[in-house]
Amino acid sequence: MKTVKGYHGEFNMGSPGGWEYQRIGQFLGKKAWDLINENIEVGVDLDFDHPQINAVPGFARMILRAHQKQHGKNPVRCVFLAETETLDVVLENKNFVDYLNTMEGVTAALAGPGHLALNNGKVYGKGEEATVIFMDFNLDTLLKIGREENIDPIKEAIRQNILVNPKGMEPLGAKGMFEAMTGRFKSLLSASAVKHTPWTRRFFSRATTDPHGEPIAELLDWTKRHWKDVVLKPASGYSGHGIFVGRSSMDIREKCIQTALDKGNYIIQELVPLSLWSEKSTWPLAEEQGLALHEWQTDFRCFVTDEGLQGFLARFGGVPTNVGSGGGIQPLAVLKDAMAPAEAVDKINQALLKLGYRAYIQIQEEIDRRAVEMGFTYLMGPIKILLRPRILTSDHLKDLRHYAHNLWQDAVKLEALWRQGQLDDVVGITQEEKDLALTQPWNGGPALMVSDGLFSFGADLVDGT
Repeated sequence: MKTVKGYHGEFNMGSPGGWEYQRIGQFLGKKAWDLINENIEVGVDLDFDHPQINAVPGFARMILRAHQKQHGKNPVRCVFLAETETLDVVLENKNFVDYLNTMEGVTAALAGPGHLALNNGKVYGKGEEATVIFMDFNLDTLLKIGREENIDPIKEAIRQNILVNPKGMEPLGAKGMFEAMTGRFKSLLSASAVKHTPWTRRFFSRATTDPHGEPIAELLDWTKRHWKDVVLKPASGYSGHGIFVGRSSMDIREKCIQTALDKGNYIIQELVPLSLWSEKSTWPLAEEQGLALHEWQTDFRCFVTDEGLQGFLARFGGVPTNVGSGGGIQPLAVLKDAMAPAEAVDKINQALLKLGYRAYIQIQEEIDRRAVEMGFTYLMGPIKILLRPRILTSDHLKDLRHYAHNLWQDAVKLEALWRQGQLDDVVGITQEEKDLALTQPWNGGPALMVSDGLFSFGADLVDGT
């Protein structure tokens, strides 16, 4: 990408989510922007409704293509399969089922594993034959559920290839995959994928090479010496759990390393410079009753299907930025003015500072009120929303589409390598998970994949504000 700096931090090929959170974030962000402009002249022209931002329509089209691949033009009976205890609480699943049910010829239902049954070789969900199923959890969770419940209908859906995402692509989400992408299979992949892949190694006592290609005799000793420049992550973790960031845990370095070794299946990655994926945004200071510029870490999720790039999820917070770790959602906007992103961000921040604490809080409270009304909450409170949107340009979108296209093609190549057994050392899954994944090859068919990027769009703390 010519206009985008940074790295993808991980892929999700099994049950990617977050599409609905950005759609709601856009609605709330636009409302906030309107209220801001009623109070002060910002002088920046933004588009919150650019069709490239919202991934929901593209996700729905993917579901329909997966149905058509197996059932042609017959009526669509979609089951959105989630863990039973989440059926009443996960907003985006409920909203997406409602969205599908507005489409002509489509009937959709939200169901748990216990709502599925087999009848004459066909899979039924809540009494209706299922023609396509999206499963909102991964294979390891499925097998855990199988120890308590009957999951034979789900296994049959995998065998009949009516379940998406195809399980053959899920192993590609293993974080250890980045070791292969920057190592022995580097020459087979696109330059953009390799360029944006951080140095990664599976973490255990071993000899390997460092980020510059120099030999490492013992990775554990090297890690202790370079602790402030690395991150330790569970190879199959989620929501930021179990991550150790070297520079923020210098005093417990030995404990972090030993914990990762004891738990096993960890990776080590180079720490992407925090300033590269940091931006400043106006933020209220409750005690001082004032406003100040606050540095936030940002990340940027790209949703990709067989049609190409479908949309994004922008988050902000600390390290990591996950909502479960205290992060929030940042609205996105495409810059319509002929100015640099850093200039636009600075103008918006300065306008918000001039707005004053009282007016800022009034707008924030109105947005929080609307968020609660929409169910946009986490642990009983509204999910944090930045009033200052993250800025993209048309050039950014062009480069991101190119990046997404290459990423999809590279993933297809990596799946073929995995099926040939050439990636078993970097994909740490059980034999039972592997057997299920091999039952349902992907081969680039309809699916939704995610790349979580630590990207700069020109307003970072290196070259921007």
